[in-house]
Amino acid sequence: MDDTTRIATNKGAGGETHQSLPKQNMDADARLTTNQGIPVADNQNSLKAGERGPTLLEDFILREKIFHFDHERIPERIVHARGSGAHGYFELYESLADITKADIFQRAGEKTPVFTRFSTVAGGAGSVDTPRDVRGFAVKFYTQEGNWDLVGNNIPVFFIQDAMKFPDLVHAVKMEADKAYPQAGSAHDTFWDFASLMPETTHMLMWAMSDRTIPRSLRMMEGFGVHTFKMVNAKGKTSFVKFHWKPRLGMQSTVWDEAVKLQSADNDYHRRDLYEAIAAGDFPEWELGIQVFDQAFAEALPYDVLDATKLIPEEVLPIRKVGRMVLDRNPDNFFAETEQVAFCPANVPPGIDFSEDPLLQGRLFSYLDTQKSRLGTANFHQLPINAPKCPFHNFQRDGHMQMHVPRGRANYEPNSLAQHGEEAGPRECPAQGFTTVPETLANGQGDKLRIRAELFADHYSQARLFWKSQTPEEQAHIASSFVFELSKVGLEKVPGRMLANLRNVDEDLARRVAAGLGAALPPAAKPARPPVEIEPSPALSIHAQMKATLEGRAIGILIHDGSDADELATLVKAVKSAGAKPVIVAPKVGGTKLSDGKVHKADHLLFGAPSPIFDAVAVIVSKEGAKAFLNEGAAIQWLMDAFGHLKAIGFNAEAKPLLEKAGIMPDEGVKPVGAGFVEAAKTRYWAREPDIRTLA
Repeated sequence: MDDTTRIATNKGAGGETHQSLPKQNMDADARLTTNQGIPVADNQNSLKAGERGPTLLEDFILREKIFHFDHERIPERIVHARGSGAHGYFELYESLADITKADIFQRAGEKTPVFTRFSTVAGGAGSVDTPRDVRGFAVKFYTQEGNWDLVGNNIPVFFIQDAMKFPDLVHAVKMEADKAYPQAGSAHDTFWDFASLMPETTHMLMWAMSDRTIPRSLRMMEGFGVHTFKMVNAKGKTSFVKFHWKPRLGMQSTVWDEAVKLQSADNDYHRRDLYEAIAAGDFPEWELGIQVFDQAFAEALPYDVLDATKLIPEEVLPIRKVGRMVLDRNPDNFFAETEQVAFCPANVPPGIDFSEDPLLQGRLFSYLDTQKSRLGTANFHQLPINAPKCPFHNFQRDGHMQMHVPRGRANYEPNSLAQHGEEAGPRECPAQGFTTVPETLANGQGDKLRIRAELFADHYSQARLFWKSQTPEEQAHIASSFVFELSKVGLEKVPGRMLANLRNVDEDLARRVAAGLGAALPPAAKPARPPVEIEPSPALSIHAQMKATLEGRAIGILIHDGSDADELATLVKAVKSAGAKPVIVAPKVGGTKLSDGKVHKADHLLFGAPSPIFDAVAVIVSKEGAKAFLNEGAAIQWLMDAFGHLKAIGFNAEAKPLLEKAGIMPDEGVKPVGAGFVEAAKTRYWAREPDIRTLA
């Protein structure tokens, strides 16, 4: 892509940089594609529900890009790899019940346990503490309503506006791909090449080039949630909120020459400073401040509060101090706690919600995904440092390194196990559970709701359509399948509920299944939406769509010593002419001597080729061969199975005793070998079934 004549650099509506192939350049090797080879039309923006709406899960380009990025490094973090952490508590100054129902913000003076991790961004786990870099500032609150992860930085804005660009940003600032240096620094070609092409980075670059990125101590830097979040009170009123951490010691930075010399003097300068301060009882402390505002305030600003490259100056909107965080205990084990702690901005308690910030929306997906790669198991939440300090219950089971031992079989819901004396497990809680704010999306396309459309409530109309579209034989199979499956159910109330549902599909179906089970027919279940009548569709029937053909089929032909060579040759030729494959089956595969004295090699041994592997079967034997097969259970079973499976059966005159012993009754599918049999072999004989087995 170095040839600039092959690309065009343009600005999008949001000022983002697009480098696109011109229409006249259709060179497939120049196109940006997904890993599946699908060309990408826009590598700058994720797919959203409207210009300012939430990012859509259907954006497979974003998901693939973030997914691949999340799994690029094993096992250290891709970014924020070098970190230092400590335990402590958060103490609330005043109740915030007026703006949020989150339990952590209800009672003044209440203390909530926390674990906080500070980090550099660009360097690996083995890099140093003091390069010029953004610092991560992540706090895990162990609230009574579950863990809340406020995952931010020591700078209130970010380089990019859309999560689509995060892999590109990090690739650019990380060690250069060909040389693997520089480590932990942004002063190199690829980062500044990227930044120079992305004007949206400009604000963050001002912060990054300031003394904010060379702090004197982790204890002396501010922290920010970066994004605009939402708070929701008990009445459902919503407010926008931005989070700020203000250090009790105030802010202090080094100068560049000092930072360079600290790097050579003590690679662990910040980590050591934090550890020793806590060990000495000089507990680091920050106040939590919030900027709270409404939609009208947001709309009056000359910038978009959903833009992560923007901040709201404190002079425009003062910060309200609502509590303090004190870090008073060092980790007992660095790996078990600081290294294994897993933060995810999607971890929020009821009363805190997300905005449609496109960078935040991408992070909600990315963090959870990356923990699986880093920690090797979907059960990373069971590690002590990640486990909630309040009870947690769900139906998630198993997985690598499962440490819980759930009892019983309730690993799904809804279930009625409690009605049968078993433990039924937890249930959703509308009164206290997390609910997304049901507000109208920015594009005016309706509310953001966790709801199902009303028309989805019709559960029976198409089930009835399917039933009515089947042939009588297929309907018998369906009813019989229900009988078989439900006969295996030990929970006594389940078959009755299924029968009540089936009455909404078809009364005859329900009656037949009930009769097959020997059960009383219960009243019909009340449908959530009354079913409607739809004309039957023959296209839904297998039997109605079956082709009378032998193409691609296999015909098993059973022979024995003395079988008529001409009959066999004629049948083989006819089968091949019809497009099928003739397969010779005999007691021995080495060779069967036919009536002409020649030895014919078999394709399969009788014991190794049961008739279910064939689409139709034929028997060509001599009197002596038939006599031998009459005492051979495998041969009789071979024919019995073919008849029971409703297949065509061909026979020569000498084979009739075998058919009689197998209990085969003459019908349209039982024919002497010849043209009639070949034609009959093109289908199955469903009319035979009621005579050989009981169907519902």
